[in-house]
Amino acid sequence: MNKAFTKESDGEDDDDLALPALPAGGKNYLTPQGYQRLRDELLQLIDDERPKIVEVVSWAAKNGDRSENGDYLYGKKRLREIDRRIRFLTKRLDIAEVTDPSAHHGNDQIFFGATVTYANGRGEERTITIKGIDEVDNLKGEVSWISPIARALLKAREGDELQLMTPGGIEKIEVLEVSYPAPLKA
Repeated sequence: MNKAFTKESDGEDDDDLALPALPAGGKNYLTPQGYQRLRDELLQLIDDERPKIVEVVSWAAKNGDRSENGDYLYGKKRLREIDRRIRFLTKRLDIAEVTDPSAHHGNDQIFFGATVTYANGRGEERTITIKGIDEVDNLKGEVSWISPIARALLKAREGDELQLMTPGGIEKIEVLEVSYPAPLKA
């Protein structure tokens, strides 16, 4: 058979490959702010961006030869990207378990949503916040609750010394401070 007639997957149907892995039977924990941010993105895609692209593609399709029409070709590609993101966000929001970290305000034990300052054996201090896998921003010092450091810290308390498995071997860390956001006043 001629290669011109074989269909190669362009990754469209590989939505689940794009999902960050959850532990088997694990939950997709999100903070209320993270859930709202994902929901806002989903609504913006559905209500604003997608209709605009559909309009451009529809206009471009009326212009004739679609094979050389950039507006049509790039519009269709962008529509596929938007639809893929909509499916992703819908799946993630459907399985989301919203957990408010402020419920632990004043507690010194580490749970989801905690901001933790710890020191390693060399005395280097680091502060991280444990968040959901869909809302983590590494540039802000946030780590996923399924990351090795978060797994090591969860359920520990201020003053606890723990062992963290790293690529370089076992590293001892000490929890210096644990904090949670204050509850919002009604």
